[in-house]
Amino acid sequence: MELNLVTSLFLAVMVYLIGAYLVKKIYFLDRYSIPAPVVGGLLFAVFTLIMHTSDLVTITIDTSLQSLFMIIFFTTVGLGASFKLIKLGGKLLIIYLLAASFLSVVQNTLGVSLASLLGIDPLLGLMASSPAMIGGHGGAAAFGETIDGLGVQGATTVGIAAATLGLIAGGVFGGPVARYMINKHNLKSNEPAFDAGEYEVQDVKKENKLTIDQFFIYLAIITFTMALGTYIGGIFSDLSGVILPDYVGAMFVAIVVRTLLDATQDKVPFDFDTTVNDKIGAVSLGLFLSFALMSIKLWELADLALPILLIVSVHVIVIILYTMFVVYRLLGKNYDAVVMINGLMGSGLGATPTAMANMDAITSKFGDSKTAYLIVPIVGAFLIDIINIPVIVFFINLFN
Repeated sequence: MELNLVTSLFLAVMVYLIGAYLVKKIYFLDRYSIPAPVVGGLLFAVFTLIMHTSDLVTITIDTSLQSLFMIIFFTTVGLGASFKLIKLGGKLLIIYLLAASFLSVVQNTLGVSLASLLGIDPLLGLMASSPAMIGGHGGAAAFGETIDGLGVQGATTVGIAAATLGLIAGGVFGGPVARYMINKHNLKSNEPAFDAGEYEVQDVKKENKLTIDQFFIYLAIITFTMALGTYIGGIFSDLSGVILPDYVGAMFVAIVVRTLLDATQDKVPFDFDTTVNDKIGAVSLGLFLSFALMSIKLWELADLALPILLIVSVHVIVIILYTMFVVYRLLGKNYDAVVMINGLMGSGLGATPTAMANMDAITSKFGDSKTAYLIVPIVGAFLIDIINIPVIVFFINLFN
């Protein structure tokens, strides 16, 4: 049964809403920050699996809009990349970013190596690595579509499965590791235990009433950036022979556009409000993930479940050892360093919300860390994508 575009869009919206409702009602889903479209989408995927295995009906979703929403999302990520924030983090931010970037290389090297040893396509091992671990469900779905397009069956399904396992592992192991380090080294915060969410670092957001004309200005900026980015990315691919997905070109052009907007903000009668940009990005990500999760074929996991579990397990062990014995020392061997490695375990295995949840759990008990709440969100929100995405593209081209 093939669903048309409008019906598929309606289902994507409903999948998101059902997922959001379940996340609010089920403690486990809320505790581990499982995204709403992942919850709703996986439920729909399980339903299609039952229909498929029962030989009742095979449901086919029209995913024509998935790529559009994906490009919109990555464009808003680029437009949210204000380099003014980097100055606030100073030397520690650079060290943390380099540590996270090195983790991306390590994860991908391990992933393709283990995949080769296990007798599966190296690109499937890649999909269970930094696209899913650092990139989260968004990265897994985006690069899964690219690798599926190269003829590697099940790439998106593998990526989504790995991202889900990583998200849970990041939340489960982050807290115990941080508590162990704090007790072992007798570390203490110089600040009282506050509600750490109070210190989440965001760009300057102004309270205003958005008019229709103003909203269309944001749409113009986003669509112009998308168009230019996809053209430039296509030209680059044609000239170099390197596979560069459209959303990658759009994101990097968006970074340039945001830099120009920041540089000319005193000269033009338009003040770029990241609140609007973030909301457009959030809606696009929700619909993009809903489409991606709805259309995955869970029956493709039958022969890949054990290799994926093994690869993700190795990633968990590596990040625990890496953060405890390397990153902790690089960041200063103090309480702030422990909170930051706790965040890195969350974002390095799942997503930035997991990192924030991990840090909330520690700082609410042992004391606040303004340094960690300055650095971790900045790196996790956009800086790591600037490094992680080119690393992934390099590995795709290397093993294609």
